[in-house]
Amino acid sequence: MTESFEIFSSLRFDPNLPEAASRHAQSYPNPHKSPYYLFRYHQDRLIAAARDFQWTEALEWLEQDLQSFEHFFDASIPDRSKAWRLRIVVDKYGKVNIEANPTAENDIISLFIPTLHTTPSLPVWSVYVDTQSTTPSKFTTHKTTARNEYTSARLRANINSPTETSEVLVVNPDGEIMEGSITTPYFFRSPMWVTPPLSSGGNAGTTRRYALSQGFCIEQNITRDDLVDGESCWLSNGVRGVLARPSYFVVDQSLYC
Repeated sequence: MTESFEIFSSLRFDPNLPEAASRHAQSYPNPHKSPYYLFRYHQDRLIAAARDFQWTEALEWLEQDLQSFEHFFDASIPDRSKAWRLRIVVDKYGKVNIEANPTAENDIISLFIPTLHTTPSLPVWSVYVDTQSTTPSKFTTHKTTARNEYTSARLRANINSPTETSEVLVVNPDGEIMEGSITTPYFFRSPMWVTPPLSSGGNAGTTRRYALSQGFCIEQNITRDDLVDGESCWLSNGVRGVLARPSYFVVDQSLYC
């Protein structure tokens, strides 16, 4: 794998989040007054990646206190009255860039764990199981700009735009579900919701960490063959929270969540 890659994390700026997080303080991690969704978790995941890749200069910048880290983001917000999708990109030398792009307005409740609050009204997403396997590596454990394997998986599922309400589940050579290409999936295995363990090779996502910390789910290996017609699932990510509601699997290696 080429050395010319960067680590990144995508997160949501939402002016409505501080008030909602304060109302649900027992079920949402600090800082509650921040408009940045799961902000500490995003800093933590970048630190973990820099440490794993042994990027000393990047690590030194990332390990600043959380308040200073937030102030750095503030300068990137074009309009604080609107929601934004932010992408923080860090190279091995500690050079940092933040990209801000408009994002869809969310029902604010979708940023919280669904079993703890009223379930939001969510769209149905088309979700497919990749027809080829992906080998786990540091580039699947961490978010990096070296994403050819994920891009290829999306193209095999005929997903051509990030705006599509479609997802593909990435599978390791042992047939275990690793993760979605841009989401964390959750499956119901009575009596609990479960999500693939990191040992299957997927990314340590921020909403995944949130769901585990709140007891919404536990880790469990899920194979391609475990997927059952008619079962329900959830999808989540660090920009939109819970972004697909439960629905049903269908045959022929595709499913609808």
